[in-house]
Amino acid sequence: MAVNWKGVQDVIAKAETGGVKVGVGAISPSGERFAHNGDRSFVAASTVKIAIMIEIFRLIDAGKLSLEKHHKMTQDDKSNGSGVLLHMHTGVEVTIGDLVYLMMSISDNTATNILIDYAGMEQVNGVMRSLGMPKSVLGRKMRGRPVLPGENENLAVPSEYASMIAAIMNGTAASSSACAQMVSVLEKQQNNRRIARHLPRDNTPRWGTKTGSLPNVINDVGFIMTAKGPAIAAVFVENCPDQLAGEAIIGDVARAVLAAG
Repeated sequence: MAVNWKGVQDVIAKAETGGVKVGVGAISPSGERFAHNGDRSFVAASTVKIAIMIEIFRLIDAGKLSLEKHHKMTQDDKSNGSGVLLHMHTGVEVTIGDLVYLMMSISDNTATNILIDYAGMEQVNGVMRSLGMPKSVLGRKMRGRPVLPGENENLAVPSEYASMIAAIMNGTAASSSACAQMVSVLEKQQNNRRIARHLPRDNTPRWGTKTGSLPNVINDVGFIMTAKGPAIAAVFVENCPDQLAGEAIIGDVARAVLAAG
């Protein structure tokens, strides 16, 4: 039975008013794809942390890193913006596993920047190229603010980001065991107001995402598990001055993706 994307199109048409721009890359459980502004570059914000996570797990696969490795935080490690490590004392010891959890579940910027140092910015971009993502970019570390003149921006292409989630779900982004661990990390997302907005609060069905937020930028990328397999959605909202309204748009798009079949 063909997937009917009309509900998704209707939600997007309603949302794109007053200058709001929506980008969607979606993959149904049967593998059929939908895109709206799917090849357009959006500000990635913290959704780029998915690619950082993949490179960390590839390093673990290669025996070059371990989730149990300890890192002693320095003052220079600390970064403004979201998270808790910024407010903890210098010298606190955390593991790579702790850093991955904090980066993905609460979008901790300090954890992210430490992991970028372990992974390497070029290598993270190499991950995206290896997954068939030519236009998505990790251009800078997390600073908790919009890009400044002369800085490179972190950019995400909706269809490419949907493919990245698909690679994690089907076990090809890294080793199968690493991908299973990454799915578990995605499921620890603390913000349930976006892709998971209309889901029951008992975590049935299973879901996992990575959010991203900056002024006028509201994003979420992830999956909702169905009996037929994962429904994947990468949703990017720009020029929406009200974050609550942007989160509602993402939730409505995700509900429509799930209903599409």
